[in-house]
Amino acid sequence: MSGATVKDSATHAVGRSVTTPASRMAALARAELTLLGRSRTTIITAVFMPLVLPVSLTPVVEDMKVEDAGLSAGLVLLPSAIGFSLLFGVYTALAAIYTARREELVLKRLRTGELRDPEILAGSALPVLATALVQSLVLVAGSAVLLDLPAPEAPHLAVLGLLLGLVMCAALAAVTAVVTRNVEGAQVTTMPMVLVSMSGSGVTVPLELLPDRLASFCELLPLTPVITLIRGGWTGNLSAYETLGALATALAWTLLAVFAVRRWFRWEPRR
Repeated sequence: MSGATVKDSATHAVGRSVTTPASRMAALARAELTLLGRSRTTIITAVFMPLVLPVSLTPVVEDMKVEDAGLSAGLVLLPSAIGFSLLFGVYTALAAIYTARREELVLKRLRTGELRDPEILAGSALPVLATALVQSLVLVAGSAVLLDLPAPEAPHLAVLGLLLGLVMCAALAAVTAVVTRNVEGAQVTTMPMVLVSMSGSGVTVPLELLPDRLASFCELLPLTPVITLIRGGWTGNLSAYETLGALATALAWTLLAVFAVRRWFRWEPRR
């Protein structure tokens, strides 16, 4: 997909007479959705990989003896699957999208129109965020049927955790784009966040199975509070202290990422 095609599609979408932030972002989101459908790499990363990867964890979870920690295979696999969706479907995909749009001068061109900076970033992220939200709903339905997962005991915690995860991963993707020179480089710059989250945020191994000191440290990682809230939404065993701690950690990472984007985000190509 050429830079000219991207710019023409985005400009056509936002070049209409739109006056409200919602309509401006909706116009940009429609253009981004069209471009998303044309990118096979992004589709594989954002759509298929998050749905396929959790399947590979099934044998691993069965060998973990998660029952000793008061969990079931479904209570481990569903938050893991949603975690994969957030990491690959939102964070990795969106970091590449922001980088591509910047290097092709799309972001610079959009700033000359009616769109404000936050609207450009939010509008570009909407299709990916919507895809991850639909994925999560599909995963919940699939887990209920295939893994006999019961209804959540505290659904508000699961919903809150998912929404926080979407916003946080989008903000962290924009931060990662700051240090990413090109789309190919995004595969490298996103790797630390992906590896740390997969190994320490409860995505592949529940924190309940880790040593206490290591688990306490891992609770401070960006994706950990999201997984904690989602799993706690199903188990209903999160205390008020644990819930507030998870919320505070998630909000702290989100606010820190937003500050970094406002301070250092680059709108022109890196040379």
